[in-house]
Amino acid sequence: MEIVNVKTDLELKECLAIRRRVFIEGQNVPADIEVDAYDASPGACTHILVRVDGAPAGCGRWIPYKEANTAKIQRVAVLPEFRGTGIGTRLMEALERSARQAGMDASILDSQCHAEPFYRRLGYITISEEPFEEAGIMHVRMRKAL
Repeated sequence: MEIVNVKTDLELKECLAIRRRVFIEGQNVPADIEVDAYDASPGACTHILVRVDGAPAGCGRWIPYKEANTAKIQRVAVLPEFRGTGIGTRLMEALERSARQAGMDASILDSQCHAEPFYRRLGYITISEEPFEEAGIMHVRMRKAL
C-alpha cells in the first residue's frame, strides 16, 4: 500500500477517476456537484491517494474549514474491490496526519449515514442533531480532535 500526497495532474486524475466510480457511477451523485474548484489542480487543496500494487484504490482531500485550525475532510472514497482491507483507515490516518502537520487541531466531515460507524471507530463524534441531505444522500456531521 502506497500513500501519495498528490502533487501531479496524473495523481489528481487518479483521484478523480476513483471518485467518478464511487460517487457519480456508484451513488448517482451529479458530476457538476461532485467535482468543484478544489479539484482544479493538485495545489487547490490537499489530496491524498492510496495505491495498492500500483493501482489507484482510494482517495480523499481536506480543506481549511471556517472554524480556526479545523480541517474539513471531504470526498473520501475507496473502490469497491478494495473495501474491507484497511485502506479507508490508512487513508483517514494520512488525511489527519497531513492536517495536523499543517497546524490543524480538529477535523470535521460530513459522513454518509451508512459510513457513520466507520468514522466512530476512528474517534469521530456525531455533532449534527439530525441527518441532512447532501447530493441526494443522507449525511451526519462529525468532528474529531487531532
